[in-house]
Amino acid sequence: MSLELSDLIMVSVPILEKVWLIFKTWWWLLLPFLFWKPFRILYFYFIQERWDATLKKIVLEIRMPKEVLKPIRAMEQVFAGFHAIHDVFTWREKWLEGQFQQSISLEIVSLGGEVHFYIRAAKIFRNIIESNIYSQYPEAEIFEVEDYTKQVPQDIPNKDWDLWGTSFVNTKPDPYPIKTYLKFESERETKEEKRIDPLAGFLEGMAGLRPGEQLWLQIRATPTRDETKPWVKQGLEIRDKLVRRLGKPKPKPMIQEVAEVLIAGKPPGAAPAEEKEIIPPEMKLTPGEREIVAAIEEKISKFGFDCHIRFIYLGKRDVFLKPMSRFAFGLFKEVSYEDIGGFKPDKTIMTKVKSVPFWFLDKRRVYIRKRRLFKNYQKRWSPWFPRSGGTSILNTEELATLFHFPGKIVAPAPAIPRVEVKKGEAPSGLPVE
Repeated sequence: MSLELSDLIMVSVPILEKVWLIFKTWWWLLLPFLFWKPFRILYFYFIQERWDATLKKIVLEIRMPKEVLKPIRAMEQVFAGFHAIHDVFTWREKWLEGQFQQSISLEIVSLGGEVHFYIRAAKIFRNIIESNIYSQYPEAEIFEVEDYTKQVPQDIPNKDWDLWGTSFVNTKPDPYPIKTYLKFESERETKEEKRIDPLAGFLEGMAGLRPGEQLWLQIRATPTRDETKPWVKQGLEIRDKLVRRLGKPKPKPMIQEVAEVLIAGKPPGAAPAEEKEIIPPEMKLTPGEREIVAAIEEKISKFGFDCHIRFIYLGKRDVFLKPMSRFAFGLFKEVSYEDIGGFKPDKTIMTKVKSVPFWFLDKRRVYIRKRRLFKNYQKRWSPWFPRSGGTSILNTEELATLFHFPGKIVAPAPAIPRVEVKKGEAPSGLPVE
């Protein structure tokens, strides 16, 4: 027995020596496979940031008149027009030039209690933005302003300023909708004073901030199609599963068919007997299931935007009060369902860390999260740029629910700047040069 073992060792040693020699000579061939993923991330970060820097960005402020007679549905048409910035890129544009789909950032901001509506985008899209807004709100005023994120210290948090913030993600897969403006009981009223606006409470809270406090809400909306992110296909699959609509069975592998013939004596290609149901599966749905199916079908029928939603509450330390940011959560509670879809804070982004094994690093980790959140907000980047993730699909109806222009009667916050003079058409018959 010992002789056989010694012989095995004598044979194995030369083999191992040859394997080691091959590895020592050609080990570097493994590096591309080991480091391809991090290299790809760093490469795209470099070329995409470089290309993005070549596009001039502008911040547009939108001011509305005291009376906004258009319903929220008008804003849905505006976002349908914004979807026109969707583009398709060639291999050269994506991999060599670093081009990627640009987004439009929808922002509601309170600066010391004064509420503003901003849209930040590349300057080349200014005409698309203005023409779509004026088509539905001809009395609006749109003008370019300085980026408000540059008006605060750029090293927040510091000894004088602090911040708290988080991002929001959908509690369910993308095809599940949130509660939209159509679900609010009096939205269909023609008279403005009888409408219920989901933004009313949020705007009142923002108007209550004191000097030295600011709250920034940002919805980074990137137009998408099902070819890029197959959320429509996923929605159809969820619908078919809910209604118990079975698809065509996949063909069995040849080995499985041979085994069934040899073991069970089942002839090849024989299909199982179909069980015919008297009542169709669609008729067995509960009212709640029927509502979910209808909501999913309604959502996937409209244009979609790949969105990242985040907010930051910041202020000087002598007035900074973190509970003041809680009313922002109220907005996302209002538009959420318990059983269909809604929003929840993203714990990986929230500027709050309480770990057990590494508690001594908590302060440092919170500081890093605050710096990253502030930087990504200011650059209007997704949280994992240039990687994907941290986003949710919202269609035009859902976006209109979260970002629209309420009238003064619906949202009477006195701190919202409005157009004081109503525009009118020029009288006919004026001489024209």
